[in-house]
Amino acid sequence: MVVRTSKIVLVLAISFFCLLTALGNILDYRVNLTSVIRALEMKEIMHDSSISYRAITSPDLQFASFVVIVFFETLTGLLCALGAWKLFKARKKTTEIFNQSKNWAVTGLTTGFLTWNVLFMSVGGEWFGMWMSPALNGAIEAAFQIFITILVVLIYLVQKDE
Repeated sequence: MVVRTSKIVLVLAISFFCLLTALGNILDYRVNLTSVIRALEMKEIMHDSSISYRAITSPDLQFASFVVIVFFETLTGLLCALGAWKLFKARKKTTEIFNQSKNWAVTGLTTGFLTWNVLFMSVGGEWFGMWMSPALNGAIEAAFQIFITILVVLIYLVQKDE
């Protein structure tokens, strides 16, 4: 029962983090949108870089990018919350039922992994060259820590309970 409770709490912790992150992005809208714009405009990449053609300067596309980020952070949080709830309801059931109840949590954690790995690390970090910006590079490091944390919880969660 301790392992099951641990899995439920860890999924719930990821949900809390993701929903708090999304809420922070919404409540501190100007700062966070400005960071997305800075990344997309690519003005802070190395001057001799040949990737500046990738820059997005359209305010509509910049805003849409911000909305996509907040959407996926929120979706991750909600899926993990639903997953934790399903796990909680199955915590005293048979091993087979508990293992089957992991689907929503696995979906949420996978969405979170993809959000921070694909949107932040791959698209932001590599495609838009955020790693070249002293001001934005910290977001890449933070994204790495987040998706590794999510990945560890995902690996722990999918271990079959006995």
